[in-house]
Amino acid sequence: MEEEQGSKVMEGVASIALLPCGSISGHFVQLPGSICFGLHGTELACERECSRGEDYRLIKLTIIDYNRKKERIVVVECRGHDAARLRSIEHAHGWENDVVGMVEEKHGKNKIVVSFDCETLKAEKAAEDHIKRFMPKLAGLDAIVNIGRMTITGLDFEAEEVESKQNRPEV
Repeated sequence: MEEEQGSKVMEGVASIALLPCGSISGHFVQLPGSICFGLHGTELACERECSRGEDYRLIKLTIIDYNRKKERIVVVECRGHDAARLRSIEHAHGWENDVVGMVEEKHGKNKIVVSFDCETLKAEKAAEDHIKRFMPKLAGLDAIVNIGRMTITGLDFEAEEVESKQNRPEV
């Protein structure tokens, strides 16, 4: 685990199912250590900017720490149709105010930065076999699976837990 400008950097592999409805669901496995985080994203309804291309969309991505039962939300841009690339965005000018607010919101001291690039794409039978094995609740939904390296910077559930305990009033 590296530190980038004082922020925790988690690197690993993500397996993400792209659902026909525009949602995404999957897992991020932090390496080394094989710590698993859940990923769930819904497409945000927005006016697409002409200059961004037809494959551009915004995703409200929830990162879930199953061990601590905590989650954080970050807005990412998704490019590529079947082979997705996810990146955090700095601003969302031109979208609804609630979307702009989510993008500009910082969680605690650190902004969460996400980066994902599809390295392996699975479709049809290969995708369905992968989903049945690793994401059985999504079986039969005709999803496409993207597998690749993911980096999440600025997300530190452990530090947040310690900080919240320190800020609790004495009883």
